[in-house]
Amino acid sequence: MGGTLPVVEALETRVLRIPTDSPEADGTASWDSTTLVVVLLRAGEVTGLGYTYSSAAAATVIDDELAPVVRGRSLADLAAIVADLEHALRNPGRPGIGACALSAVDVALWDGRARALGMPLVDLLGRVRVSAPAYGSGGFTTYDDERLHDQLAGWAREGCRWVKLKIGEAWGTQEERDLHRVQVAREAIGPEVGLFVDANGAYGVGQALRVERALRRYDVTWFEEPVSSDYPDQLAAVRAGALADIAAGEYVYRPSDAVALLGSVDCLQLDVTRCGGYSGWLQLSRQAAAHGVPVSAHCAPQLAAHAGCATRGFRHLEYFHDHARLESEVFSGTLPLVDGALTPERLPGHGLTLRE
Repeated sequence: MGGTLPVVEALETRVLRIPTDSPEADGTASWDSTTLVVVLLRAGEVTGLGYTYSSAAAATVIDDELAPVVRGRSLADLAAIVADLEHALRNPGRPGIGACALSAVDVALWDGRARALGMPLVDLLGRVRVSAPAYGSGGFTTYDDERLHDQLAGWAREGCRWVKLKIGEAWGTQEERDLHRVQVAREAIGPEVGLFVDANGAYGVGQALRVERALRRYDVTWFEEPVSSDYPDQLAAVRAGALADIAAGEYVYRPSDAVALLGSVDCLQLDVTRCGGYSGWLQLSRQAAAHGVPVSAHCAPQLAAHAGCATRGFRHLEYFHDHARLESEVFSGTLPLVDGALTPERLPGHGLTLRE
């Protein structure tokens, strides 16, 4: 094994904490910065780049547990390396931070291999479509009506066929303000653009069903995490009484997490920076396809575009405000949003380079 592809000589991590452009919150959390853990993989003349949105602790897991598994091995042996990386997390723990660390290394491996072969990453993954349609995502509960209106209307003008806002403020206790903000959103985008909402698990089953019925007057077609995805039976109960598509999956860290959700959602969300990188995405998207469930990409749009364009049952990717802004600042070679979609270019790898 090994072929003519180069051997990994070094694996470096960088931790970047980047402030948001204003205070942000959803139904169950608030934040004022985003932590990005970057992996730089050196193999001969090639540098592979991967990253995850997580805690700085993910960098420690990479440095201590995963880097020793990768160093000294050929990029031709990617599948075997990934299997060994997964095994290396048996005792430290894969769900959560471990999965984020694994995802960043896996992305760097795929990018490095594609660059070494002189291939676009999306072609190495197996391209099935030219572009990945995106929905604009933000609409934080900290926004006033004017900023909410301007942000969502802006994505509609950029060609996004759908937009999404956060609801479930203060753990679902302010239904009236939630519905008012949805009305502002519908007025901002007009009748032709699809309207999505995300409660981040803020409601209980009864309240989620009550809110979903009220949302129908605004033609909301996507209700993300109306209840916590920790309880698939509750998601299934909401789905049984809802007209909107019920979506969840951003916290799928391993195959068993996806299995638990596949009978409870209309669309499975996968995050390439959490679910095991591109290797995890390919496995889980096929798992979803076997159950007749489409997939949508959660966040990290610059990485998600390549995964989405290599997935038959792909619906759309999330053009998340924080990540879209951050990725264009931190990396060169980012894909522009054109007519509401991201189109991977014919460059080796995913085309991203860290702005040192």
